[in-house]
Amino acid sequence: MPSSAHMSQHHRTFVDDGVTLSYEIFGHGERTVVYLHGILLDSHLNHRLAQDLAAAGYRVVLLDLPGHGRSDKPQSIASHRMDSYARRVVRLLDELGVERAAVGGASLGADVALQLALFAPERLTALLLEMPVLEQAVPAALLIFGPVLFAASYAAPVLRAWMRLVRRIPRHRLGVVGSALGIVELDPDHIAAILKGVMVGPVAPTVSERASMATPALVIGHPSDGLHPLGDASRLATQLPNARFVEARSILELRLRPARLTAEIIEFLDGAWETGRASREALVVELRGRDAAAG
Repeated sequence: MPSSAHMSQHHRTFVDDGVTLSYEIFGHGERTVVYLHGILLDSHLNHRLAQDLAAAGYRVVLLDLPGHGRSDKPQSIASHRMDSYARRVVRLLDELGVERAAVGGASLGADVALQLALFAPERLTALLLEMPVLEQAVPAALLIFGPVLFAASYAAPVLRAWMRLVRRIPRHRLGVVGSALGIVELDPDHIAAILKGVMVGPVAPTVSERASMATPALVIGHPSDGLHPLGDASRLATQLPNARFVEARSILELRLRPARLTAEIIEFLDGAWETGRASREALVVELRGRDAAAG
């Protein structure tokens, strides 16, 4: 297996409905994994995971959602609804010429993947749901993002000055901390649009909708913070009919000491692809049998 440090990485863009979206590709091959970042972050957060999965033979695509990273920053609140983000992922799959992929992400990225599973399950081979933000997270989300939205809306000059100072620090020198500083690259107007869009749109499928999602899913949760309650993740794994739950030791395990969780992810993805291949082969045999009987 090649070293993850030497996996190929390419930066590309495409235009969807007037919005230029940025994405990075790690590795190559037919098995594609799309992994999404958290809110107000960007694809830097998932570089290590992408490198490790690429080393295991997967083509990994990291998309910067609208308003984040190197993608365009539309001011329209509707552009930042969770279901709007999910539809951008479908456009990405179309751009790549990929019929089906494993799609997932951390926090916001996990919730976007759930939206995708709701309206376009035929495009999914598997779901990777790291730290989903669901019902139990509502109080913490209001506590954390309410003041951020207030500052972005009513104290923008102060916020801009603070961000200019932080931007002087090269992110690549700060390791995982630098990966989590995507917010300082954003203007307060962009932050406000993102938070308003996420808040006014649908956040997560209902419990009954989750029960209908047959896509194989790996749910990762941890006990460390209120925004990503362990209960949300573990309960989601029981609500999805074909899901497995893995408990992380901390919020940073997949970023700082990823070997255990990455091995779990690779094992899950390998199994999902084999299951999907077997299901498609069985369908082909059945359809051919019908054609023979009709003939």
